[in-house]
Amino acid sequence: MLVAAAVCPPTPLVVLALPGLRSACHDAIASLAEARPETLIVVGGAETTAAYDGDAAGTLRPWGIDMETPGGGEPVLPLSLTVGRLLLGDRTPDALRSVAFDTSPEECAALGEELADGPGRVALLVMADGSACLGPRAPGRYDEAAEPLNDLIAGAIAAGDPAPLAAIGPDEADRLWVSGRSALQVLAGAAGGKTYKGRLLTATAPYGVGYFAGCWVS
Repeated sequence: MLVAAAVCPPTPLVVLALPGLRSACHDAIASLAEARPETLIVVGGAETTAAYDGDAAGTLRPWGIDMETPGGGEPVLPLSLTVGRLLLGDRTPDALRSVAFDTSPEECAALGEELADGPGRVALLVMADGSACLGPRAPGRYDEAAEPLNDLIAGAIAAGDPAPLAAIGPDEADRLWVSGRSALQVLAGAAGGKTYKGRLLTATAPYGVGYFAGCWVS
């Protein structure tokens, strides 16, 4: 049963810069502990869908940053899960799951349901961002449709409502560079139609990319 979730952006900037955003992420993650989960799972978008042990390691070296997560063995985690592990600090999650960026909404929902059916009280740390088309200096080409979709995601986080997240169209998300779409739809699937007490701690787009920090608790 999903008892809590936190949404944080999967960008290295959240651990290297942007202290206000990082502080909001830490507050969102603290809410997970307050929910007393028995299982903590980190979920994030990646090129492929895969499952990793909770102590798997990641590194930011491919992005020119000499920083590694706690964990054992060679770094194997994709960027989203690496940033999630860094935000968790010394706390080791029970599992880490990547979900391919192009996973269908139905498959995302099924994965979310599977994770929520895990042992006991389940909490998710969901690494997902919004559109990267929010301004002239954004990584993607500016699109006036990006802001409404970004606001929809922020509103769903604030309201603790999975329905708007589940309804995001993959084609629209791809066009507007919403790389967090699949991870957000895993969260929607884990909620199973239930609404939560939502809190949007921050929503910002300093580089034309929508970054959110927020939490849901039952």
